[in-house]
Amino acid sequence: MIDGPYFVLAMVGVMGTGLVAGAFCAFSTFVMRALAALPPAQGVAAMNSINEYAVRAAFMFVFTGSAVVCVVIAVVTFVVWPDEGAVELLVGSALYLFGVFGLTIAANVPRNNALGRLEPGAQEASAYWPTYVREWTMWNHVRTVASAAATVSYALALT
Repeated sequence: MIDGPYFVLAMVGVMGTGLVAGAFCAFSTFVMRALAALPPAQGVAAMNSINEYAVRAAFMFVFTGSAVVCVVIAVVTFVVWPDEGAVELLVGSALYLFGVFGLTIAANVPRNNALGRLEPGAQEASAYWPTYVREWTMWNHVRTVASAAATVSYALALT
């Protein structure tokens, strides 16, 4: 079993990736459905507001802090290579860094930026809204699964 500072790092990894998985799961299971049910102008305005608040300290601390923890875990694992849990720690780090953090930058943020440039009541926004909801939600499903899998992988490293 992992112990000492390694145990603390892995526990912080479990907590961070689990919190992010929960936030993404909420969006995948009911938030995006509720927004999609609104008239397009209201849905666009609400999502733009959500995107504005998402990049503030509370969520960004957990989201980017988890990425930093994943990098630290991966580097320490490569340097020390513990007798137990090394594979699980590396898999958890890769899942979060590529499947969550990288995917957010590559898929969700560009869609958020495109939506943010649109006036909620404009025809262009109404036309883009269904595509945005479908594509953004699909990539969010992937982020949800990747973050949850990272959580499980880190937890398995602790057993």
